Amino acid sequence: MSVININQNNFREEVLASDKPVLLDFWASWCGPCRMVSPLVDEIAAERSDIKVGKVNVDEQPELAAQFHIMSIPTLVVMKDGEIVNQATGARPKNQILALL
Repeated sequence: MSVININQNNFREEVLASDKPVLLDFWASWCGPCRMVSPLVDEIAAERSDIKVGKVNVDEQPELAAQFHIMSIPTLVVMKDGEIVNQATGARPKNQILALL
């Protein structure tokens, strides 16, 4: 699957109502570590059809960032059945991202 850009308009349908676990990447274009994590998140989206992968630009979606209490980026959040089941902040290698799932 490809990465979905998550915003206020599609959050409920794409994340809360998802029948698959969802990996959310909270990022911003000016964030260096976010640019390191982004291609890894893209790879995971391409490789794993059993999960949904979304990216939330915190500059464009401040309401969602506030809803998740995002204080620093990148922050990765794993949600299942509309609930947060795992969360990690900071750049990390692909194997650690996969371990969150």
